Amino acid sequence: MKTTRNTTGGVDAGRRSLLGAGAGSTFGAVTRRGGAGVLGTLATAVSSGPSRAQAGFPNRPVKLIVPFPPGQATDIFARMLAEKLLPIWGQNVVVENKGGGGGVPAMEAVRQAPPDGYTLGMGTSGTIGINPMVYSKLPYDFARDFAPVTNVIIAPLVMVAHPSLGIDSIGQLISFAKKNPGKLNYASAGPGASQHMAAELFKSRAGVFLVHIPYRGSGPAMTDLLGGQIPLMFDSVSSALPHIQSGRLKALGVATAKRVSALPNVPAISEVIPGFEATGWAGMIVPKATPPELVAKISADVQAILRDPAVAAEIERRGSIADPMTPKRFGDFVAAENKKWGEVARIANVKLD
Repeated sequence: MKTTRNTTGGVDAGRRSLLGAGAGSTFGAVTRRGGAGVLGTLATAVSSGPSRAQAGFPNRPVKLIVPFPPGQATDIFARMLAEKLLPIWGQNVVVENKGGGGGVPAMEAVRQAPPDGYTLGMGTSGTIGINPMVYSKLPYDFARDFAPVTNVIIAPLVMVAHPSLGIDSIGQLISFAKKNPGKLNYASAGPGASQHMAAELFKSRAGVFLVHIPYRGSGPAMTDLLGGQIPLMFDSVSSALPHIQSGRLKALGVATAKRVSALPNVPAISEVIPGFEATGWAGMIVPKATPPELVAKISADVQAILRDPAVAAEIERRGSIADPMTPKRFGDFVAAENKKWGEVARIANVKLD
C-alpha cells in the first residue's frame, strides 16, 4: 500500500502513546522497604533442587524493562506495578526505559537476560502483537524467546474526527467513504503502528477506502488533527479524551468490544461492524527458560494487584482497563493477536523491512 509520509517532527511514540506522567509522578521511582516473608507459599510448594533457590525470590532488586520513554502509558502502569510489588516482595522493582527502535532493543534486552526472574519486560500490542507480523527479520520470536506472565492493561482506541468534517457517527463515516472513495485521509503514528493497523482493519471490515497519512509519532499526528489538516485518526481513549471533552474532536466510535466507561455515550464500532475490535495492550513477559514455578509466582502476584478494586479504578481513571490473565491465557491472547494483525498486514500489504 503506497502512502505519503508527513514529515512533521516529533518523537516516534507510535507503538503506544497514551496519557502519561514522568518518572517523578505518583508511580515514579520506588524506595525499598521490608517484608519479603510473603514468599513462604512458594517455599513450601517447591522442594526440588533447582526450584529450592526460587523459594527466596526475590532477594535482590528486580528490573522491569519498558520499551518506551518515561511518561507513556506502558511506563505509567509499569511504575504502578513496581510500587505495588514492593511491599509484597520486599525488594525494589526498578523500571528501566529502553525507548526507540519500535521496541526491538527492549525486547532484545529481555530475551538476552538470565532466566531467573530478576529481569521482567513489558511486551505490548506493538512489540509482540504487530511487529512479528510486519517485520520478517525481527531478532526475536515471541513463542521461542519469551514466557508470558500476564496481561496488564487494555488501552482502548477510539476513532476521532475533526468537527469540520461534519460526520457524527461510524455509520455516517462508512456511508460518506463509500460515496467518496479515496477522498478521506486518516493519520497514524507511523506504518505498522496500532493506529495504522486499527484503521486498516476498519477499512477491510467496513469495505471502504481511506488514504493513510503516516506521521512520525502520535504527537505530530494529533497536532494536525486538532488543526484540521487531517480529518480522521484512531488514537487511545486516554490521549484523545481531553480533546473530546473540550469539543475539539468528535468521537465516532470506540474500538473495544463494548462501550468504555470513560466515554459512555460513544458507541462501540462493533455495534455497526459486528465483531470489530482493535485495542492496544501491555503485558508482562520474561525470558523463555524462566522456571514455570517462578513464572506462576510472578503472575499470581501481579494478577492480585490488578484485581484490587482501587488499582483497577486508578487504571480506569487513566483511560485504560486492568486485564489480568494467567500465563497460558496471555500466551493464547498474543497468538490470537498475531493471527488477526497478520491477516490485516497481508490484506493491506504492510511490510516494514
